[in-house]
Amino acid sequence: MLSSEQETDLARASHRKIIHIDMEAFYASVEQRDNPNLCGKPVAVGGSAERGVVAAASYEARKFGVRSAMQSITAERQCLVFVKPRCEVYKAISLQIREILAEHTVIIEPLSLDEAYLDVTENLQGIPLARDVALRIREKIKAETGLNAPAGISYNKFLAKLASDHRKPNGQYVIAPEMGPNFVEKLPVGKFHGIGPTTAAKFNAFGIWTGLDIRNQSLAFLQENLGKSGTYYWISRGIDERLVRANRVRKSVGAENTFFSDLTEFDAMVAELQPLIDKVWRHCETVRSRGRTVTLKVKFADFEIITRSRSVSSAVATRADLAVVWSDMSRIIDDASEQMAERVEAFKNRGRGSFNRKDYDRAIADYGQAVKLSPKDAWPFAHRCEAYESKEDHDSTIADCTEAIRIDPPYGWAYNNRGVAYYGLHEYDAALADPYW
Repeated sequence: MLSSEQETDLARASHRKIIHIDMEAFYASVEQRDNPNLCGKPVAVGGSAERGVVAAASYEARKFGVRSAMQSITAERQCLVFVKPRCEVYKAISLQIREILAEHTVIIEPLSLDEAYLDVTENLQGIPLARDVALRIREKIKAETGLNAPAGISYNKFLAKLASDHRKPNGQYVIAPEMGPNFVEKLPVGKFHGIGPTTAAKFNAFGIWTGLDIRNQSLAFLQENLGKSGTYYWISRGIDERLVRANRVRKSVGAENTFFSDLTEFDAMVAELQPLIDKVWRHCETVRSRGRTVTLKVKFADFEIITRSRSVSSAVATRADLAVVWSDMSRIIDDASEQMAERVEAFKNRGRGSFNRKDYDRAIADYGQAVKLSPKDAWPFAHRCEAYESKEDHDSTIADCTEAIRIDPPYGWAYNNRGVAYYGLHEYDAALADPYW
C-alpha cells in the first residue's frame, strides 16, 4: 500500500505521457533486411577478430545463446553467420527514424542510434492517446525502413522502458498509472534498469529480492546501505520524476583501442596511450568542453577490466594537464601487471587441482585462461597438453606441446608428452624423434 503522500506524488506525475522506442536487434535487423539470404538465420554483427565483441544479435542467434557484448570468438562457435558492422548505414537509418519521431514531438531524448524517449504529453499531431501516437510512429517506421520498432508507453521513463521490453520483438505495451506500483512490486531487483549483478547481490544480501522488498525499506536505510541505489525507494513506488531531456548534454568523452597482441611492457602501454590522449583532447577542443575527472581503463586478454579515476580541483585546461593527470595514474599499469600475474597463477593452480581430481575438461578450461593471459608462458601449454592426453585427444596434445617447445625449447616435459601422443596415433618414428621420449 502507498501512503496518502505517495499517492499524491504518483498522481502529480501520472499526467505525463512517455514513449520509449527501442529498435531491438537493430544492427542485425538491418543486415537481414538488406540481405534476404540472412532472414531467419542466426546473425551476429560485430568484430570477428579474436578480441572483438558482438554489437547485436538477431533473435534467431539469441536462441543459441549469442547476445550483445559477448566475445566474438565465443559467439562464432554458436552462431552460423557473423557480419561486420556497417556503421554509416546504421547512422543513416537512425536519422531517418529520428525524423519520424520529430513529427510527433520536439521533446526527444536519444539514448543511442536505436533507442529514444519521447514526451508526447502535448504532441504535435494532437493525438489524444499516447498508445495511438506510438502505433502511428511504429507503422511509419515499418513502412519507411522495413524495420520493427517495439514501444513502451507509460507515465514515466522507468516504466516506459519496462513496457517496451514487455512486447518485444514487435509490439507495444501500456503501463497505466493505476498499474505502475503493482507492476514494479513483482519485479526482481536484477530487472530494474540500472541495477547490475553486483548491485543486485548487495540488495539480496539485505534480503531484498523484489520491488516490494525495496518498498518495504525506509529511504534512510537504502541511502545508508546502498548509496545512490537509494533512489529506487521512489522507483519501487512507481514514481520517477526524471524529465525527457532533448539535446541531452554529453557527460563524458573517451577513447579506447583493442590490440591484436597483448601489451605486457610498461613502455609499450605508455606509447599506445598517447594517441588515445590526443583523440580525447581533440574532441574536448572541438566541442569546447572540459572535465575534472580522468579515468583510465585496462582490459585483460580474458576481458576482465580494471579502472582508476582521478579528480582534480579545477577543470583540466590543456592537453599537457591531461597528460600530467594521467601520469599520476600510471600505477594502474603496474596494478594491471600484478593482477594479470596473480590471475595467471590462480588459473594454473586451479587447473592443476582440477587435473589431480581427474576433471580434465575443467583443467583444460583453466589452463586455457592462463594461456590467454600469458601466451608467452610455456608452462600452461605443457600442462594443458597433459590434460588433453588424459582424454586421448592426441592432436590437441601435440599442438600444445609443440607450442610449449617453441616458446621454451629445453622444455623436456613437453617433448615427453608429445612423444606419448605420437605413440597413441601410432606415429612411432615421430615419437622416437622426440629426444626426451
